[in-house]
Amino acid sequence: MRVHRKRCWICGAGEFTSRLLAPRPGDLVVAADGGLEYLRRLHVLPQHILGDFDSLGYRPEGENVSAYPPEKDDTDMMLAVKYGLENGCGSFLIYGGLGGRLSHTMANLQVLRFLCQRGCRGLLIDGGSIVTMIQNERLCFAQTCEGMLSVFAQGGAALGVSIRGLKYPLEDGTLMPDYPLGTSNEFCGEDAQVEVRDGALLLVWESTQSDFSLMRWQTL
Repeated sequence: MRVHRKRCWICGAGEFTSRLLAPRPGDLVVAADGGLEYLRRLHVLPQHILGDFDSLGYRPEGENVSAYPPEKDDTDMMLAVKYGLENGCGSFLIYGGLGGRLSHTMANLQVLRFLCQRGCRGLLIDGGSIVTMIQNERLCFAQTCEGMLSVFAQGGAALGVSIRGLKYPLEDGTLMPDYPLGTSNEFCGEDAQVEVRDGALLLVWESTQSDFSLMRWQTL
């Protein structure tokens, strides 16, 4: 069962094409390395700044700065996520985590898995897509959603997978991590949902909407 805690907004140094929505009072905003420059352009003040600052090119000044050596086990994004967890966050909106170096994008997909296994919600957001992961739960989409939705099994077979309200439905099926059956489904103006009874799914919503408020999680 998920515990609903405050949200953490993280801005990384990857490609940034999305409009950063305004954080709510009580939300935590963290700049991961070069993500600080994006936040400054948007006139958003982070509560904490961290990283090895190889992307930024200099070490920022201030009591809210945590500097790390380049030779470390955690990526800057993972450091930001762990900081959010330590400060009571249960929902993570990650900008600047897609595009750029492929290795960093893959690492950020693993960050989603890390959060999902801890009962938290993580979303990678840019101007053309939202990526998230669900485990033994249901994710609902409003009927106003547009674009494509792809669904991939993660960490083994995903059992009891149902896809409803999309162009290509599935009921109580099985998705495997070595076969991309769930690629490029389409929204069609209906309330839609994806659920998995046993396992984990990576969901990629490709649309210019990039509006996470149209998504709603449900426990099974």
